[in-house]
Amino acid sequence: MSFTLREASAQDVGAVARLHVQTFNETHTHGRNNGPTFALRERQWKEIIAAPKGDWFCIVIEDANGALVGFARGVRHDGGVPGFDGELNKIYVLRRCHRQGLGRRLVCQVARMFIARGMNSMLLFGDANNPSNGFYECLGAERLYSTTGEFHGGYGWRDLNRLVNEACTSA
Repeated sequence: MSFTLREASAQDVGAVARLHVQTFNETHTHGRNNGPTFALRERQWKEIIAAPKGDWFCIVIEDANGALVGFARGVRHDGGVPGFDGELNKIYVLRRCHRQGLGRRLVCQVARMFIARGMNSMLLFGDANNPSNGFYECLGAERLYSTTGEFHGGYGWRDLNRLVNEACTSA
């Protein structure tokens, strides 16, 4: 199947909100569908997309029929963890589309967009128990540990050019 990456637009708010609800539930509620509502996600995405684009971007991936199947959001990192410029703030792909290289394509595009903005590193904050964490490690991310030595789900890439050159040549 063919997939296309592109930047999200204001016309995508409803589709991204629906996708966010579905993928969040698939990832975090084990199908119980008791995560955030569509109304909440729609309001959040309207606010996000209406904000000035200087410090954030959102990439969507759509299938051959134009349906959104994944998205990633990049933002400028607030500096809470020194040494990282950008933050992969959100990344979700429909479970039925896993293992098709879509997550890799999203991560790689986020990295390229950060590089184009003069940002050379990025991190993400995830769930330490997420079974997909190995995905980040396969892309060369390092685990980030707290000052007490605990892993809470944070991953980082200190050199985005290395990520792009080593893991993104076919993405």
